[in-house]
Amino acid sequence: MNPTVARDEVPDLGPVPTRIPVDERLVRELIMTQFPQWSELPIRRVAEEGWDNRTFHLGPELMVRVPSAYEYGLAVEKEQRWLPVLAPQLPLPIPEPVALGEPGAGYPYHWSVYRWLPGDPVSRDAITDLTGFATALADFLLALRAIDATDAPGPGLHNWFRGGTLLTFAAQLEENLITLAGLINTEVVTEIWRLALESPWDGVPLWFHGDVASGNLLLRDGSLGAVIDFGTCGAADPACDLTIAWTLLTGESRAAFRDRLAVDEASWARGRGWALWKALSGYAGAVRDDQAEPIESRSVLEEIVADHLAR
Repeated sequence: MNPTVARDEVPDLGPVPTRIPVDERLVRELIMTQFPQWSELPIRRVAEEGWDNRTFHLGPELMVRVPSAYEYGLAVEKEQRWLPVLAPQLPLPIPEPVALGEPGAGYPYHWSVYRWLPGDPVSRDAITDLTGFATALADFLLALRAIDATDAPGPGLHNWFRGGTLLTFAAQLEENLITLAGLINTEVVTEIWRLALESPWDGVPLWFHGDVASGNLLLRDGSLGAVIDFGTCGAADPACDLTIAWTLLTGESRAAFRDRLAVDEASWARGRGWALWKALSGYAGAVRDDQAEPIESRSVLEEIVADHLAR
């Protein structure tokens, strides 16, 4: 298992991961040399493949996930080890590992073959009942937290220190505040961040997903049907899983999500801090790259500020 970081340490995030190109040709060569039983299956890149991995359909029932950088590759063996343990204890389908790929064909990291999970990435407009969706997601997270966390991986580079202290991201947040000076209410944002840092965690490690985001939740017939991408999972402070309360949920659905999870004020403040870090990163990144108005990040930031001011 990858080394982890104690909750009272502040690790160095290090440089931005160096990505390597991954295409259908490489995946075809990896499959042919390591899993020839699937060599005749068509390979097609998935349209919405995420950030950390390059994802490909392998025939109608399988998928290939290939990490795009060393840091993301650290999660492969973790998922292979723990997803079969978690799956039987959860109320919704999660990815099922079928095979573990080795480095080869010039590609330097481990990679995975999974069973394909049908469904569509979540969008608010496609959800039939947002409050029902929120409670179903909360039930999933409650079940995840209830699983025995003995020997589970703690915060570390393998999950970008999810579940650890928010101080890990303090320098990054300060840089983003400088970038966004004049565009946001820096005073209120700083207060939200301060409250998140000062809100204590009881120190009891619980399983968390680590990236509960719209792209990692699948809809089936308008309802929550599966949860995917456990690369950032681990066991520590599960407040990082609360970010969805501001990135997707609003009003009644947010309240239902919090009530079902029985989230106390300290955990809610830390969760809001995780959501704030994520929103500011997206907003500042768009400004630095001179992209179009970052409507989604700005909207999430407005939700976070409104929720804070309401309390």
